[in-house]
Amino acid sequence: MSAVPAPRTERPGRGCGPAEGLRTHAAELLRHAERLRAGAAALDWKGPQAEAFRWRVEALADRCATAAAGLARSAGQLDAAVRPR
Repeated sequence: MSAVPAPRTERPGRGCGPAEGLRTHAAELLRHAERLRAGAAALDWKGPQAEAFRWRVEALADRCATAAAGLARSAGQLDAAVRPR
C-alpha cells in the first residue's frame, strides 16, 4: 500500500487554474441570463403584473450579465499577473 495519494482529476469546465474557473462561471452566468430572458419572453401572460414580472426578470438577467463581465475581467487580470515579464 502506497502513502502517495492518487493524482487529482480536474472537474470538467474547471480548466487549469483560477482564471479558467472564473471564465467558466462567467459563461454559465451568461447562459443563465439568456435562459431568463427567453423564458420571460415566451410567457403568454398579459397585464401589469406580467410586465412587472418581466421587468424583474430582465433586471436579474442584467445582474447576471454584469457579474459575468466582472468575472471575465478578473480572469484577465489573473492572466496578466501570472504572465512572465
